[in-house]
Amino acid sequence: MLQRCLAPAGRWLRRAGAAALVLALAACSTSYQPMGPARATPALAGDTLVAIDGARLPLRTWQATPSPWAAIVALHGMNDYSNAFDQAARYWAAQGIVTYAYDQRGFGAGPRPGIWADTATMVADLNAAVDAVSAAHPGLPVYVLGESMGGAVVATALGTPPMGGTVPLSRRIAGAILSAPAMWGRQVMNPFYRFTLWVGYNTMPGMEVEPPRGLKIMPSDNIEMLRALGKDPLVIKRTRIDALKGLVDLMSSAEAALPAIPPDVPLLVLFGRHEQVLPDKVVAETLRRIEDSPANARPRVALYQDGYHMLLRDLQAETVWRDIAAWMRAPLVAALPSGAEQHYPTARAPAPDARQAYAGGSGPSSATPR
Repeated sequence: MLQRCLAPAGRWLRRAGAAALVLALAACSTSYQPMGPARATPALAGDTLVAIDGARLPLRTWQATPSPWAAIVALHGMNDYSNAFDQAARYWAAQGIVTYAYDQRGFGAGPRPGIWADTATMVADLNAAVDAVSAAHPGLPVYVLGESMGGAVVATALGTPPMGGTVPLSRRIAGAILSAPAMWGRQVMNPFYRFTLWVGYNTMPGMEVEPPRGLKIMPSDNIEMLRALGKDPLVIKRTRIDALKGLVDLMSSAEAALPAIPPDVPLLVLFGRHEQVLPDKVVAETLRRIEDSPANARPRVALYQDGYHMLLRDLQAETVWRDIAAWMRAPLVAALPSGAEQHYPTARAPAPDARQAYAGGSGPSSATPR
C-alpha cells in the first residue's frame, strides 16, 4: 500500500536539492475536507447518503427480494469506491441481505476526489450511514463491513468514544466484518517510510505519487478485475502525500482502537494467506492483538488458503461471501461453510510462495494502495 506510493517520493527526495524543496514547499499546500457543522438528519435519499453536515455522498444499494432479513453497510478501501461490493452484494441480495455502500469523501464520485477528509469525518459518515439504514429498515439487524481502509474506519468507530454523547456504534449494530483491515500504523511501520512520509508531508503535501512500473505485488488473483479497475475513471491512480499521511493517521487510530472494541460486539476478521498488500508483520501484529484479548472478547478469524488482499473480489470470492452470510445468521455460533475459521493461537505465517510487502525485513518490495 504505502510502499508503492512512498517509494517514488523517497527517490525524488534523495535526488532533490534544497532549492527544489523550497520550490515544492511554495507550490504545494496541505488540503483536507473535514465535515462541517451538524445541520442535517442522516438519511437515504435515492442514490445519495445525506451526512450529518448535509454533505451528499453517492450511494449504491442492492435490494433483497421480497424482503431482507439483514442489512450491510459497506465501506470501500483506499482509492476505491462503492462499486467494490457489486458482485458480493448481488450474491447477498439473493440470500435476503440488502447492502448499502457509499463513496467516502475524497473517493469515487464523492466530494473532491483525491482530497482526504479526516478520521473523525470518516467515522461520523459511517455513523450517519448506520443511522440512515436503521431508520429505513426499523428492527432489521444492521451489520457493518469494512474492506482494507474501510476496515480501519470500522475498527476506529467501534473502539473510540462517540462524539457528542451519542449512542456508541457498538450498540446500534448487530456485528462487524473486517476484510483485510488496514492497521498499518506508525507503531509497526518501517522507520524509512515514517521519515519519507514526514518529509514529504512537511515539504510537498500536494505532490501526487503513483506506483512504479513493473509492480510485482498481487492484490488479487482476479486479473480481469484488476485490469477493469485500471480502466475505471472513478478509481484513483495518483495519490496525494497528504492523503497518505491521513491514511496513516487512520490506520494508527485503528491499531489503537482494536483492543478497545467492546467485547459484546460480534466481530469477524478475514485475511488471505496470499496477502501481499499488507506486510506480514502488520497481519501478524493484528492477529497477536486479537489473540491477546480476553477470551470473551476475541473476534472470530478466518484465513483463506487461496485468498489475497481483495478477498471479496478474488477468484474464490464466493467462498468468502458465503461465509459472511452464514456468520450473519448467528455470529456467535454459526460454522463458516468454508472451514477457514482459525482456532487460537491463530496461524500467522503467510503462504510460502507469497511475496510480502516490505516492513523492515530483508528487503523492500511494493504493494498496491487499496
